[in-house]
Amino acid sequence: MPELRHDPIQRRWVIIATERGRRPSDFAKLEPEQAGGFCPFCEGNEEKTPPEITAFRRQGTSANTPGWDVRVVANKFPALRIEGDLDRSGKGIYDKMNGIGAHEVIIESPHHEINLANQPLDQFQKIMKVYQLRLKDLMNDLRFRYVLIFKNQGVTAGASLSHPHTQIIATPVTPRTVAMELDAARNYYDLKERCLFCDIIKQDMEDGDRIIAQVDGMVAIAPFASRFPFEVFIAPLEHSHDFGVLSDDGLAALSKCLKEVLTRLNLALNDPPYNFMLHTAPNTKSKARRPSYWSTLPNDFHWHFEIIPRLVRTAGFEWGTGFYINPTPPEDAANYLRQIEIK
Repeated sequence: MPELRHDPIQRRWVIIATERGRRPSDFAKLEPEQAGGFCPFCEGNEEKTPPEITAFRRQGTSANTPGWDVRVVANKFPALRIEGDLDRSGKGIYDKMNGIGAHEVIIESPHHEINLANQPLDQFQKIMKVYQLRLKDLMNDLRFRYVLIFKNQGVTAGASLSHPHTQIIATPVTPRTVAMELDAARNYYDLKERCLFCDIIKQDMEDGDRIIAQVDGMVAIAPFASRFPFEVFIAPLEHSHDFGVLSDDGLAALSKCLKEVLTRLNLALNDPPYNFMLHTAPNTKSKARRPSYWSTLPNDFHWHFEIIPRLVRTAGFEWGTGFYINPTPPEDAANYLRQIEIK
């Protein structure tokens, strides 16, 4: 019989359609991947991108030339622009402000064909370090309330270029999805004086059914109320609200865990398109913040990655109700992924 499951973090209900149960082999890619052609992100085409913001470079090389391992540039077609003031104003019942923010691209490798799961571990760690460096730098801009790091892998997931890359967008407001998590975490802490995420992780560790991997203090879980087949939640076992303060040892552990999970997903689902995103603490230094702006944040929030393979389409029922229908129980998904043999 189908189950309705409640997600205490996002406060939404999910339908686990057990009678539609689907194995990894039942999912096909929703559309073909991109064809080859000129790529501005490839090494040697540095002049085709905006100027370099930062990079991990090999010794003796200079900015905007070949010789880099990871490179960060501004998005050529940004969703938000960094120049200007917010100029908040009202128009009748509506509110508006200028589209101020930042939109950057992290080019993960000079090599066009190597996706993130297949990167060598030392390269993976450089990518995670760049995530952290750009997050911390953008948080210094007091116009920005939130910085989202996200990856679209494959056409179905929204990638316009197949070269391995991640995007960063800084926004002058806290996104609704993150605000819902922050509210839920704060309310739970007010009630129980414990971290909601820590309690979820502890319970899942005790149950074991939804654990996918545990690596050096990081854990990967198939969420109890997974919205999508083979959805994954990755977080540190030890409480931490801010990805920006993660130590180099922590970044190394995260790299191992994230690489293992992406490898398991690739092997189980035949290199699926996916999205992943980092949810970390908002910028509590930002201007015009409320007096109580997440005052208990260090105690109640817990940074984490979410990975969503794009195996099914979101349709009218989901858009109309806010419910999601997941045909693969997370316990089954975790079991499939645990059994994958990684050579």
